[in-house]
Amino acid sequence: MIVTVTPNPSIDRTVTLSSPLTRGAVHRVTSVTSQAGGKGVNVAKVLTMAGVDALAVLPAATNDPLVSALQAAAVPYRVVPTHEAARTNLTITEQDGTTTKINEPGAVLDESALRAFTDAVLDAARDAAWVVMSGSLPPGVPASWYADVVALLASHPCRIAVDTSDAPLAALIGSLDRGAPDLIKPNAEELAGVLGYSPQALEAAVVQGDPAPVVAAARQLIDRGIGAVLATLGAAGAVLVDQNGAWMATPPPIVPRSTVGAGDSSLAGYVRAEVGGAEPPQRLQMAVAYGSAAAALPGTTLPAPSEIDLNAVQVSPISPIPANQ
Repeated sequence: MIVTVTPNPSIDRTVTLSSPLTRGAVHRVTSVTSQAGGKGVNVAKVLTMAGVDALAVLPAATNDPLVSALQAAAVPYRVVPTHEAARTNLTITEQDGTTTKINEPGAVLDESALRAFTDAVLDAARDAAWVVMSGSLPPGVPASWYADVVALLASHPCRIAVDTSDAPLAALIGSLDRGAPDLIKPNAEELAGVLGYSPQALEAAVVQGDPAPVVAAARQLIDRGIGAVLATLGAAGAVLVDQNGAWMATPPPIVPRSTVGAGDSSLAGYVRAEVGGAEPPQRLQMAVAYGSAAAALPGTTLPAPSEIDLNAVQVSPISPIPANQ
């Protein structure tokens, strides 16, 4: 079973415009969708559609529309009761795939609710092959929470993936001596930010066919105990680095429609491949296939297995592996 953890879930409301977004203008919306969201919830959705046993663990108020949305999506879940309703995040997508997101801070988790949520994660982890923790942290939760839970899970046999940013990611990287995840999934901005690199330089190097700066950055984290780094690089593809090697995957050409959920789909694809026995290059291939399929779909739509084309994703080893800098 794969346990996904979403500390800051949401109702994701997506509106699609027929013309470019212009500040101060009046726009006509061509479509509107509302779905249960949050990064971990998205991972659980993708895995469930692929027939992988998944459980979404999240905080939510009693009778929250979020719970009804999870039921409608047929995603198995475990809810820790809270007093406030989940946030609503607004995504605006344009015809060329440009995506603008407006995210609320989220419902406050007080000390009691946070303790219950942490206990629920630890309990679910007893039967898990992977625990995938994703997204921002809501008000009331310390930035160290992901790092704290990684340390608490050290005695569990499950593997751990973390996909977060900003202060929670910095706190995790600063606490690797307490426990390190088996996988992190930063984008270029997140990887660069936590190490003091330039995200533009990382992405530009990959676009020019030189993944060495990304690999060198990732190797700093591998050397500090993280099992693998899956660096997603948008239209440039992704780079996977672990203790044994480094690989780059190039996605097929697509017409981008929405980037919402693309990173979450990539993470789900990696985990799906890993539990299926795939080796690292094949895990990267499935991750990129899922991410590109998600970007080609409208709004918050997530890809089903029938929409995944592994053969369209080219994977190549990066050799020699750049020396750590």
